Amino acid sequence: MRNDTPSGQTTKREQQVGNHAGRFALQIEAEGYSLRSIANYRATADALWAAMQSANLGPADLTDNRMERLTVPIIDAASVKDKKHCRYRVNRFRDYLVENASAPPRSAPPLDMSPRAVLKREYETYLRSQRGLSQDTIYHCLRFCDRFLTAKFSTGLGDLNTIKPGDITGFILRLREAQNAPRDKTGPSHLRNLFQFLFWSGKTERNLSNAVPKARQPKPTGIPRYLEPEQVNRLIEVVRGHKKTGRRNYAMLMLIARLGLRPPEVTAIELDDIDWRAGEILIRGKRQLHDRMPMSAEVGEAIVDYIKNERRGPDRALFVSVKPPFKRFKDAQILRWILRDAYDATGICPPQAYIGTHILRHSLATDMLRKGASLAEIGDVLRHRSAMTTTIYAQHDVDALRSISRPWPTAEKIQ
Repeated sequence: MRNDTPSGQTTKREQQVGNHAGRFALQIEAEGYSLRSIANYRATADALWAAMQSANLGPADLTDNRMERLTVPIIDAASVKDKKHCRYRVNRFRDYLVENASAPPRSAPPLDMSPRAVLKREYETYLRSQRGLSQDTIYHCLRFCDRFLTAKFSTGLGDLNTIKPGDITGFILRLREAQNAPRDKTGPSHLRNLFQFLFWSGKTERNLSNAVPKARQPKPTGIPRYLEPEQVNRLIEVVRGHKKTGRRNYAMLMLIARLGLRPPEVTAIELDDIDWRAGEILIRGKRQLHDRMPMSAEVGEAIVDYIKNERRGPDRALFVSVKPPFKRFKDAQILRWILRDAYDATGICPPQAYIGTHILRHSLATDMLRKGASLAEIGDVLRHRSAMTTTIYAQHDVDALRSISRPWPTAEKIQ
């Protein structure tokens, strides 16, 4: 390939990528960061690269100790507010050098071999391999394990056989007082997992899971609260007005209001989960169960509009953040915030104190019931595993209840 650039001269672009700091800055630019952020990343990378040149070190020489000596002056020179961000930028540049310049990876921290740490690792393995729980559920189980062990043994780990039912009850009561949520059943459920593991692994002589009190869960006595169809449409339409997130938020609420998805199911959708030819979408439901649902034209158009005109970044999740580097959401709280802002914008009064997106599922089911859908059809749309779960929508509709009731046995059929 012929090079027409005169000898001793370089283009501005070549100067920018003349070293790894420049190429790192171009990578940050490609991820969609603002000009100010790109300049900060470039300045931090340049400072580290200059320190490496002064010390006559290449990327392959960046051991943990040398990296620490080089970065301490750079971080100390940053402002008080920027020190944390400066360390993050330094670590990102180091990761870049590991991937692109053969720099040695960071040394793994020494494995904690204390009895409590060993117990937690065994418990994590049990939850993943024996129980098949998701990573999010495992995280919360380990968190409650830590909280209970700290309440009982402080920072260490004592004799597990000294745990008494009174310790468990007292912990639950203190948990309830702190959370002010007497009907929250997640804490007791996670503790049962812990004590089942302790008994299963032989670390306790008794199965203390039976000593964990159950959270009072009164059965619903009425039809779930819902919104009228015109109210649902107003809430969905009002989110489209946001310049940066309107298309994304509209598509997310459409999936709940029209297909009855749960919030975590919306944020879990991958780009590859949509079969455009068949008009279907893969739903990653509860208990790691997957279902394929038909996707209406209205929902499909909303998703296409978002992908073509608003979505950015390399992440394979369908819905991503609008801030660089455009990553997927860690949880589904974003949907609750979107609906809360929609209530404020429209002036619609929420039908219940807690603002949750489940109200859109209830509204869809109620609207289907009014239009003559059977409970079996509603259960299929909402993907209920038990037909009894759907009966809450028809407690006062005898004709709808007949659609899932079994025929009464007669003498002829018995014979």
